Amino acid sequence: MKILIVGSGGREHAIAWKVAQSPKVEKIYCAPGNAGIAEYAECVDIGAMEFDRLAAFARDNKIDLTVVGMDDPLVGGIVDVFEAQGLRVFGPRKNAAILEGSKAFSKDLMKKYGIPTAAYENFDDPQKALEYLEHAKMPIVLKADGLALGKGVLICNTLEEAKEGVRSIMMDKKFGDAGNQMVIEEFMTGREVSVLSFVDGKTIRIMTSAQDHKRAMDGDQGLNTGGMGTFSPSPFYTKEVDAFCKEHIYQKTVDAMAAEGREFKGVIFFGLMLTQDGPKVLEYNARFGDPEAQVVLPRMKNDIVDVFEACVDGTLDQIDLQFEDNAAVCVVLASQGYPVKYEKGFEIRGLENFKGKDGYYVFHAGSKFSDGKIVTNGGRVLGVTALGKDLKEARANAYEAVKWIDFDNKYCRSDIGKAIDEA
Repeated sequence: MKILIVGSGGREHAIAWKVAQSPKVEKIYCAPGNAGIAEYAECVDIGAMEFDRLAAFARDNKIDLTVVGMDDPLVGGIVDVFEAQGLRVFGPRKNAAILEGSKAFSKDLMKKYGIPTAAYENFDDPQKALEYLEHAKMPIVLKADGLALGKGVLICNTLEEAKEGVRSIMMDKKFGDAGNQMVIEEFMTGREVSVLSFVDGKTIRIMTSAQDHKRAMDGDQGLNTGGMGTFSPSPFYTKEVDAFCKEHIYQKTVDAMAAEGREFKGVIFFGLMLTQDGPKVLEYNARFGDPEAQVVLPRMKNDIVDVFEACVDGTLDQIDLQFEDNAAVCVVLASQGYPVKYEKGFEIRGLENFKGKDGYYVFHAGSKFSDGKIVTNGGRVLGVTALGKDLKEARANAYEAVKWIDFDNKYCRSDIGKAIDEA
């Protein structure tokens, strides 16, 4: 088989690494890819939003399956473009990717079908949002409706902060058109857990749990980022939580989308909050999480190509999805100053230290080739992942591996997975 992967981050590197293990696969392409992905795939200079060029490439190169890693092309309708040309593609169509593309849509869906989530209101008029806040309980959560690189959520502790948030999202358009509409919802407290799943339109298969660290600095301080690290499994995702979610959240979401005429095929990412009143849905994503993919896929036993094909063909009920009885921790190495302002183009040293080391991986998020060297090319540069028999061992291994790599302005959090010490 020939596989095309669409994307250029750590998630796509993890997918490429996993796809490369399949005996069915003879050739992998990635558009546009990065310097790390180039180890497994031929990188093609086509942007993720250039749907017609990507489809033409898939057609001309007789690609058997295209795997879309990123949210923007999915929400933009890349799957519809490919399917219209008779091309096999893994991911939800545009009318299903709205599950991530519009927070207002997903909140209304949960309300309609009785899926547990925080109380909320949707607004398309900033003035009405400001009036609503006058009588709202603080703290409160503001969410830009559309895609905002995982950064469009503001937690506001005071009325003044909340008003400033409305102005920032809806008036100043800090997140562009993503802020044309906004969700204001109650602030929930509890542990956050991420659960990824494969879906074929009717059947859902749950992957192992994970937990992301969004804030830029230790102690969950600083600005929201695309993710500074993650671990899997979450010790807080118990058998009781799993049973509740299977009954009240997972299958109900798949069935709700089908009932709305929006059959979902691909990956649904459930962002959960484990509240005192039970698990509730914080958000949905319509693709693998990044960096969650970097800890979930190394623990997956199955041939991922078999699973992708089952999702496309509607035969996921025949797949027995299995994961290793171990743990993984990923620490993101970022450029100092991320997510606001940072420099690029610094040589990355020490990548060779990972060669031949079983259970240690380095997934490239922002890298490129320059004059024969691999250099930094983004805010999040690398995801250093390590396995262990349990979370404590995996965490120790990951932070040991962090020392093997260096580049100017290297920065990482020192407390990824620290929550496991409290479990």
